[in-house]
Amino acid sequence: MISNILMMSGVKSLKDVDLTGKRVLIRVDFNVPMDGHFNISDDSRIRAALPTINYCIDHKVCSISLVSHLGQPKKGYEERYSLRHVQKRLERLLDKKVEFIDNIETLKSENSHCSVERIFLLENIRFYEGEKKNDPQFCKQLAELCDVYINDAFGTSHRKDASTYGIADYVPIKVAGFLMMKEIEAFTKALEKPIRPIALVVGGSKISSKITLLSSVMPKIDKLIIGGAMSNTFLKALGYDMQGSLVEDDFVEIAKEVLKEASSKGVKVYLPVDVVSTDSIEAPVDVRVTPVQDILEGFHAVDIGPATLKLFSEAIELSNTIIWNGPMGIYEISQFSKGTFKLASIIAESYAFSIVGGGDTADAVEKAGEKEKFSFISTGGGASLELLEGKILPGFEKLDRK
Repeated sequence: MISNILMMSGVKSLKDVDLTGKRVLIRVDFNVPMDGHFNISDDSRIRAALPTINYCIDHKVCSISLVSHLGQPKKGYEERYSLRHVQKRLERLLDKKVEFIDNIETLKSENSHCSVERIFLLENIRFYEGEKKNDPQFCKQLAELCDVYINDAFGTSHRKDASTYGIADYVPIKVAGFLMMKEIEAFTKALEKPIRPIALVVGGSKISSKITLLSSVMPKIDKLIIGGAMSNTFLKALGYDMQGSLVEDDFVEIAKEVLKEASSKGVKVYLPVDVVSTDSIEAPVDVRVTPVQDILEGFHAVDIGPATLKLFSEAIELSNTIIWNGPMGIYEISQFSKGTFKLASIIAESYAFSIVGGGDTADAVEKAGEKEKFSFISTGGGASLELLEGKILPGFEKLDRK
């Protein structure tokens, strides 16, 4: 039986259709971080969309309508979430004029007059109630803006929103952009056609958010490396007293089942042997490295220790494919970031095909200064997690197939 990820890799891309003279709508992901003065601090998501936009320009489309969300606006227009703040950066990166349009009706009117290289940027699509509701009438309204729909927003491809899912029911041609194809190809290489041994490195705060991932990927991997706060629950399952550390007591038995399943499938599991612990996360006074069995009373485990790094390093060096999802500690605090940052360097320096599952892990790799050394860094945290869990992403579900 063909796997879900191979089914998704079989969708048509914009290279499979004739774009000449067509009005195209590209669902992009310009959900970029900005400071209080609306200065963009990381434009990598804008840059990731450039190949698809430029391909459309080179192939003489009639017009390009760019649709994206920004943040989580609650009640219509909010200045801090306006895509107007993205327009100038996009123009600079494209080296083209981009016309900002603040409502769909105006875009429909402007878009009816075709002109080669005319590029429109629509205001934040989440200012419309119909977007999150996937309202059929709103989907039709969006579909009227184009002859060809291109989904290139991997970061929201796990959402059944109007602009990422419902619109596909009302357009004659719907294909994936280059970023969407690049993402699915990278995960296909890691999961369906890996060079073994393959190691899954998981971290983050909770085992509850990774249970589906672990059960789905277990038959495909050779090694399971567990760090971050989620490792506390596994360590407690093995009988260790984690003191004041974050532990999901309701998942201790499930952690035991995961370890048992790994053993039955021949998957080698690596857990921390020492941790960085502290008396207080918010205002640390006493920070020390201890074996996992010797955490002081009331102390919190906040990072992996040097012995654990050595253990993890040896497992990584003997792997040929590495998938990483979740930091090893509270990397946002400098005192507790060494484990995550050093692990990023270890993976980056390996000869393995290395893939980062977006979200906090991608942010940590960026902060560690190792971004350029990884084989692939996903642009979508939630989407990449669902992909690893073996789900069909809605963003691929309704696209035309080869």
